[in-house]
Amino acid sequence: MILSVSIRDFVLIDRLDIEPGAGFTALTGETGAGKSIILDALSLTLGAQADKAMVRAGAEQASVAAEFAVPPGHPVWAVLEEHGVEASPEETLTLKRVVRVNGPARGFVNDQAVSAALLAEAGDTLVEIHGQHAASSLLRPSSHRKLLDLFAGNESLLLECGAAHAARVAAREARMRLEHEHEEALRTRDWLAASVAELDQLAPAPGEAATLTETRTRLMQSERVTEAIAEAEEALADGEVEAALSKASRAAERICRLPGFDGADHAMAVAARAAAEAVERALIEAGEAAAAIAALESLVEHDTGTLEAAEARLFALRAAGRKHSVDPDLLPDLLVHLRDRLDLAEAGEDALLRARKAEIRTNTAWHAAADRLTAARKAAAGRLEKAIAKELEPLKLGRAVIRVNIEPLGDEGGLHGADKVEFDAETNPGAGFGALRKIASGGELARVSLALKCALAEAGSAMTLIFDEADQGVGGAVAAAIGERLVRLGKARQVFAVTHSPQVAAAARAQWLVEKGKGKSGGTRLTGLEDADRQEEIARMLSGAEITAEARAAAGRLLEDA
Repeated sequence: MILSVSIRDFVLIDRLDIEPGAGFTALTGETGAGKSIILDALSLTLGAQADKAMVRAGAEQASVAAEFAVPPGHPVWAVLEEHGVEASPEETLTLKRVVRVNGPARGFVNDQAVSAALLAEAGDTLVEIHGQHAASSLLRPSSHRKLLDLFAGNESLLLECGAAHAARVAAREARMRLEHEHEEALRTRDWLAASVAELDQLAPAPGEAATLTETRTRLMQSERVTEAIAEAEEALADGEVEAALSKASRAAERICRLPGFDGADHAMAVAARAAAEAVERALIEAGEAAAAIAALESLVEHDTGTLEAAEARLFALRAAGRKHSVDPDLLPDLLVHLRDRLDLAEAGEDALLRARKAEIRTNTAWHAAADRLTAARKAAAGRLEKAIAKELEPLKLGRAVIRVNIEPLGDEGGLHGADKVEFDAETNPGAGFGALRKIASGGELARVSLALKCALAEAGSAMTLIFDEADQGVGGAVAAAIGERLVRLGKARQVFAVTHSPQVAAAARAQWLVEKGKGKSGGTRLTGLEDADRQEEIARMLSGAEITAEARAAAGRLLEDA
């Protein structure tokens, strides 16, 4: 539901902040006071077309922001996620539109810039506006199938039909792909046979080229490794490192055995022992270094034959890779693929037959699921037509007939079954059925929408409903019937109604007065009315400019009855 609406510099509105509550709220006021301007402002933030004329005279820009409380699982969250808009069901959702005198209009969702199209898509899930100048989703044929399914409770049948459709699409694509591959395999059979024979003879192994490259590199460097080892051995031998270290070790030991140094704690004695131990460690490590170099030399490969064999094999693998335009290490995978294609060319009819049978089987399953969905829709269509007729009679539309027209789509159907659903209307007996927006007059559209919405009370995701002059051209019992239905809808949703009917206004939980401001600047202001003020405003609606005592009494009775 809408938590707040903030309007700045929009047409005649300088500054207006609204915090509506739940239930049914009536907007009343004299003609021309600006009730439609408030609806236009809200429509703007819901993605309606922007116009620079919307900016109040003397201002640089107009802005409208609407804050919503939206429960988790509502369709708007999926819409925003699909378009990459960051939003969380744990927080409120704000839609905003800014119209500038110099520059294009801009849209925002939670301060993130978005297109007007996205605002409209999100807005359609949040708010429904019904009236002679508003394209209610109830009157758009594209929404009728979904509304009927919601009324019928067809969720499980839709899931079943969707799964069956996905399976038949997959089977059809698999069959078409196999037919294409079979045709291609037949056309290239000779080349496939030759390529498979050639690769079979080559017998490439997974990762073989990479292993051979590493082996070849190692063997080619063996000569340099040998030279380095010889240099290290020569350095150790020519320098007589071990002899020098042995001599140094003996000298250090003699120092440690001299009188006064043996076991003494004198600093020179401690240093002499440390020197002797260091020389001893160096002597040991020199021996280990010589042994390690000798071990390294034993590992060096000098096999010229192995090198030549590796180079020849690597050349053959690379040549095959170039021929087939693949990495040499992918040749084993290529061989499997080519062999599969050759098998398809030589014995592919069996595979094609299985694919065609699978397609027929999944298509049959989809038709069965679609038929069950069609049957459920037809059964629900009759119930819905009766429910709508029941709502039309009290609204002075008893001569009108709303028909749920279900046309078969056959194989052209899909995820949502094999039906085209559209609500048709005949406003006068014998006049013929046609689209709702074309058949219903401007004054009837809001009442038709109200009747449809009451019959489809649980259908649709919008938690806020706005009715613009649904009482136009009617009064008395009809206006009372409209008010009663708005109250009924307001028990589960947030409902606003722009009305000139005292009966409708009296039925509302809350009433707002829209009026022009005083002074040269004019403007539009909105005031929430308390009980006494409501009685006075309803009395004005009953009697006109001069409010009589009888009008006040009648207004009081209307409020008491409500």
